[in-house]
Amino acid sequence: MTFPYEEFDLSSIHTYPLKSRPSKARAENFARPVAPGASAASLVDSLPNILAAADFKAVARAVVDAKQSGSGALWGIGAHVIKTGVGPVLIDLMERGFVSAIATNGAAVIHDFEVALVGATSEDVDEALGPGRFGMAEETGRVLNTAITDGVAAGMGIGQAVTRFLADKQPQFARASVLAAAARLQVPVTVHVAIGTDVIHMHPAASGAALGEGSLRDFRYFVSSVARLERGVYLNCGSAVVLPEVFLKAVALARNRGLALAGLTTVNLDFARMYRPLTNVVARPTAGTGRGYSLVGHHEIMIPLLAAAVIALDR
Repeated sequence: MTFPYEEFDLSSIHTYPLKSRPSKARAENFARPVAPGASAASLVDSLPNILAAADFKAVARAVVDAKQSGSGALWGIGAHVIKTGVGPVLIDLMERGFVSAIATNGAAVIHDFEVALVGATSEDVDEALGPGRFGMAEETGRVLNTAITDGVAAGMGIGQAVTRFLADKQPQFARASVLAAAARLQVPVTVHVAIGTDVIHMHPAASGAALGEGSLRDFRYFVSSVARLERGVYLNCGSAVVLPEVFLKAVALARNRGLALAGLTTVNLDFARMYRPLTNVVARPTAGTGRGYSLVGHHEIMIPLLAAAVIALDR
């Protein structure tokens, strides 16, 4: 049997009044133009209460609520966050009480350490790899490895070892260093490394024993911080693999001890959507108990905007 060429009869279709229909976009939620000279609070308030803009406002409110209630905000920071120059913004948030603890990876520590020492970081890998110069800065390899090894031998994690070193030595550009600020403000820092991924592992001063013991110690410190996040906030900024995996294990351990982490807000902030952050930060830890958000954008734009929104709402 074959079908004929026959137009469908539309004469008896059913319609309804437009106003009776539930609609996802409504005029009262639209953006408003910002007046010249407007404050940061006015800018945030002018954003539409729709999709990512609504999520952005909710994240800012969650960070403010976490500070005001004492629930805490734990910031996970990847290397790209430091390289894009937003360290001073994070330091300001630390000084204002919006950062309860910091978790980071080995590369972020290297970049921040170089900033503290010489006020610059991020070498040109394409230019340096061919002649065999990549990762071979003397001070980075020798001094940072020594700081880690000595600190771990004294019973510290990597984060505590490096922040203590910067606090003691006060290098020329310490005021631009997130880790130096953490030492000054007594904000805990944990460092979670993968052996062989960081340039300091290529230097003879690297100690696998110190890196492993220090990072495991930091993992346990990190779990302790995550366990305090009942109605708190965890922000994963710029780590696609290591910190999302570490965070998921920390949540698992906290719940194994009977801590529900009810009301937890998690945020992934990066310039692309990737599997592990969306799964291990945004979705799994908050399922049935909290809210997870994904904000997509460049760190050098989004983190200063979020900081401005948080400060404005806190007032």
